[in-house]
Amino acid sequence: MTQKGGALNSVADESTTISANPCVPPRSWYAVQTRSRHERVASHHLSLRGVSNYLPTVCEIRRWSDRRQKVELPLFPGYIFVQIVARNENRVEVLRTPGIVRFVGPSPEGAQIPELQIEIVKKLIDQDVRWSSHPFLKVGQRIRIRGGALDQVEGIFLKRNGDGALIVSIDAIQRSLAVSIQGYDFEIM
Repeated sequence: MTQKGGALNSVADESTTISANPCVPPRSWYAVQTRSRHERVASHHLSLRGVSNYLPTVCEIRRWSDRRQKVELPLFPGYIFVQIVARNENRVEVLRTPGIVRFVGPSPEGAQIPELQIEIVKKLIDQDVRWSSHPFLKVGQRIRIRGGALDQVEGIFLKRNGDGALIVSIDAIQRSLAVSIQGYDFEIM
């Protein structure tokens, strides 16, 4: 997998431009979910509507029976980032865009994404840094090790001293073991 690409579509007008005027609220980043394989279409339509958006992409070599071809794919399939002023009319404008399903977050308004997180994604994609996709883990989530000496060992993910650890518990005697999972591949259960 090659890590080059990313589409940042920014169309500014008087209503969305951040200025020194304290009466104009700042724009914030939000993630929106798209219909399956509609990320590019939704990004294009958002740009036509004047909504600043970011669709991070990566290049992969895909192999078919008769050929190999380099294709550009979304880094986060099914998601686009939009930068809007947090007003209902702006959210409705985004939701009326073809291909957009909903704002992502605990409420229908969506969860605000810190600017720093978007900048980090942009930097990782723009630079020639080796990276790999990794499942998002929450402390307390059940995982299973894949491969290596701990193949098929299951437990609960825990952060310990800044590193990930797998907690293996024996319920009957109410005892647990903590094993470092650094360097192991694992799957979320």
